[in-house]
Amino acid sequence: MSLKVAIQMDPIGAIDIDADSTFRIAEEAQARGHRLFYYTPDRLEYREGRVMARGWPLTVRRERGNHFELGEEVLADLSDWDVIWLRQDPPFDMGYITTTHLLDMVHPGTRVVNDPFWVRNYPEKLLVLQFPHLTPPTMIARDLRSLREFKHEHGDIILKPLYGNGGAGVFRLDPNDRNLASLHELFTGMNREPLIAQKFLPAVENGDKRIILVNGEPVGAINRVPAAGETRSNMHVGGRPEKIGLSARDHEICAAIGPLLREKGQMFVGIDVIGDWLTEINVTSPTGIQELERFDGINVAKMIWEAIEAETV
Repeated sequence: MSLKVAIQMDPIGAIDIDADSTFRIAEEAQARGHRLFYYTPDRLEYREGRVMARGWPLTVRRERGNHFELGEEVLADLSDWDVIWLRQDPPFDMGYITTTHLLDMVHPGTRVVNDPFWVRNYPEKLLVLQFPHLTPPTMIARDLRSLREFKHEHGDIILKPLYGNGGAGVFRLDPNDRNLASLHELFTGMNREPLIAQKFLPAVENGDKRIILVNGEPVGAINRVPAAGETRSNMHVGGRPEKIGLSARDHEICAAIGPLLREKGQMFVGIDVIGDWLTEINVTSPTGIQELERFDGINVAKMIWEAIEAETV
């Protein structure tokens, strides 16, 4: 089976080919004989009843500094494609949300991965709210008094933007910290969104586990250990990936959330687990598959494509 595959992603020239999950997905697709087309989100458009994208035929290669080749630029009708990958990074802003609305217009006739309707309705830090028995104490609020009450109750908390990514804007406020009001002023001066606060989990010192699920089933995990002096474990800010297995609690968490992910067309998902607690369900642009392949030899990209091919007519 040869599929026509379009990839909506951030500029391909700047990616790290040894870490980027989208690159690995494209590489596996090419090896399986699928045709690739690449465009950036700003080149997606609606035109008189059709959803179009201005982009390029794409060839990828695992060669640093020479990892891609583009064909001649074309304006493509996305309904002519078999699969579209929704892979640009957050922030999950109105630009991002608009792309999900446009891609809704071609899905499911053209398979969009992950399903854009549910990506829009299940952003990372909100989907976990459906599983309060699996998560640490959590608050979403904009009101400073409410956030102060939450901090007073739990003492040591994490405060972060509701729609951020990559560890940006994540703060730990321990019992002696006096910066909650200042941070609230900073964040609320930037936008009208609420903040998310969670009870700090000391187990993060041992790592923040990224578990990869394919079509609702866990396939493996990596551990991300914070750099010295850091609370954040994201690899964007110096977190160190390590080999790790899945615990009984990890399987329990995945068994609870997997059916919903599968039902809502979330083919490729990365969840974050600290100790025994689920903190995020990443559906927009999850990462970690290259590290998992290096540590455990698990070819997640192959699993994803096998699942897509089995469901694509």
